[in-house]
Amino acid sequence: MSELVVVGLLLLGSVFTIVAGIGVVRLPDVFTRMHASTKVGTLGSGLILAGVAVHFADSAILLRCVLIVVFLLLTAPIGAHMIGRAALRIGIAPWGVASGGDGSGTRPDVAATAARD
Repeated sequence: MSELVVVGLLLLGSVFTIVAGIGVVRLPDVFTRMHASTKVGTLGSGLILAGVAVHFADSAILLRCVLIVVFLLLTAPIGAHMIGRAALRIGIAPWGVASGGDGSGTRPDVAATAARD
């Protein structure tokens, strides 16, 4: 029975990780790409590590898997926030937001603010 749980967790984690990779390649801008890489990637990694923990059923491996998942849950949102903030500060317009009209994809108000800083 535990083999079925392990297979289910590993397959589900692999599917989420593949979807995250496809999202990073296919999504239109840095802001939506960072969601794919952090949210779905963390979920996929967590499910894979849960499958590993169930498969080995050892307290040392379980502790390592839990610590890795906690580390991912703590660092992924911080990394995504910093990437999004840096993109906004240099003037990259989010997808669907009108650009400055010159086709550059930068917002003039944000670029001017970043130039002053």
